[in-house]
Amino acid sequence: MKKTSKIALYASIIGPVQSALGWIIAGSMWPGYDQARQTISELASPESPVKAIMSSFFVFGGILTCLVAIYAKSLALPARIALAVSALCTFGLTIFPTPLIGYSTPHRIFAIASFAISAGWPLLAMRRAKTAAFAVRPIPTIIGTTIQATLAISFLIIWTDPLAINVGIWERVVAVSQAAYVTWVVGSIYLNQQKKMN
Repeated sequence: MKKTSKIALYASIIGPVQSALGWIIAGSMWPGYDQARQTISELASPESPVKAIMSSFFVFGGILTCLVAIYAKSLALPARIALAVSALCTFGLTIFPTPLIGYSTPHRIFAIASFAISAGWPLLAMRRAKTAAFAVRPIPTIIGTTIQATLAISFLIIWTDPLAINVGIWERVVAVSQAAYVTWVVGSIYLNQQKKMN
């Protein structure tokens, strides 16, 4: 039986923490930056004084997601592939940053794909067996995915509204929520695995 290792567990726990720390640290180092109105991506824009810092956090987040995809071996393979693709999208949106004025089409494509995959991957991890970890059973999975999808769609709608004054808040809620959901699923699987071993 394939097992989820501590590497996947630790990577999933660090994920939401580093996600929040990235924009908190970078944003605090840029005088005049508005966390509520401006997106996280703007911190990594070519014109940003903290581009290197925010880009490093993006890359670190992608690496952590890759580690989960590789070492959470008890996750269904389609879910692990989706997580790996999500990580590649994170690298893509970092390689193609968005400018402060205007936008980058490749960046938007990678960002939208990342949010969409991060919202939907739990469906690919769903298990019907009664012995499966609680987080991947049908009802919790459907409820969790619905919440994640609602948050992601709401953000994408607000993101496209040039008059929105809270796009930064929404993006941060979605980013941390999606990272925390990975923690919830991997943690649930790991604890269920340990319970079976004892």
